Amino acid sequence: MRTTRLAAIAAVTAIGLAGCTSSSGGRAAEEAAKQAKAGRATTPEMTVALITHSGPGDTFWDIVRKGAEDAAQKDNVRLEYAADPDGAGQANLVQQAIDKKVDGIAVTLSKPEAMKANVEAAVKAGIPVTGLNGGLDVWKDYGLVGYFGQDEKIAGKEAGARLAEEGAKKVLCVIHEQGNVGHEARCAGVKEEVPSTEILYVTGSDMPGVQSSLTSKLQQDKDIDNILTLGGPFAMTAIKSTGDAGSKARIVTFDTSTELIQAIKDGSIAWAVDQQPYLQGYLAVDALWLQKFNGNEIGGGQPVLTGPAFIDKTNVASVEKYAKSGKR
Repeated sequence: MRTTRLAAIAAVTAIGLAGCTSSSGGRAAEEAAKQAKAGRATTPEMTVALITHSGPGDTFWDIVRKGAEDAAQKDNVRLEYAADPDGAGQANLVQQAIDKKVDGIAVTLSKPEAMKANVEAAVKAGIPVTGLNGGLDVWKDYGLVGYFGQDEKIAGKEAGARLAEEGAKKVLCVIHEQGNVGHEARCAGVKEEVPSTEILYVTGSDMPGVQSSLTSKLQQDKDIDNILTLGGPFAMTAIKSTGDAGSKARIVTFDTSTELIQAIKDGSIAWAVDQQPYLQGYLAVDALWLQKFNGNEIGGGQPVLTGPAFIDKTNVASVEKYAKSGKR
């Protein structure tokens, strides 16, 4: 009888364990099915830190972040976003990500020397790193697994060539972030095509100061016939400055925003150089997922260029619907 009772208990226990295993497996399968139906990856969750040099109020970075968030949602990635326009501050954010032992880091390198030690420390710690937007000249040296952005010198030369073709005599190139190697490269490229180009340095975090400095410059130099800003919000401020100064200078810019797209439509901005920031954020995160779960590297050891392209009255309508959704 004792043997019979033990056998019965064992049988009941086995049935119970089988039920638990079936229930657990069923829940996991159900969750995987839900994720697949929603278009999400069924791979385990990974954590990615997106660390940029964004300053407050710069709408360009909202588009970058939107791309990164969409990739994160698709890839079952927990995205942690942080930004600091100061090189040392941004480098410290990289160190914080290392301390958290994140699974990957996507980072801008607009101030490469300030970032070098901490980015290399991340790579040494076994954390894969992708670059976006800034760092074209150094990303491979720092050990990054991919880079997504535009060649700023080429973009500047393309903008300068178009300005020259349109008859520009004197261009004012407005740099809103001193020390940003990409901004300097853009203006240098323009100057190669329009030698009379002059640079005006302003503090991008102080928009009233930007407007005041630009207005003053336009009042002093009536020969300026084109203003080139390096971000959408600064182009919108340039509209106010030309009005305040009584200047007839035409305004063109790098980068876009919903407001800027409308300004191109109504003619207050002539055109914009688009580097597809949504794509930069999306690919920088997606590449880390592909590298972790499939061993892929994008670009074959070369940077993946997302620009430049021009948006003007001839094609702005085709871009507008994407701008309204926060993607252009």
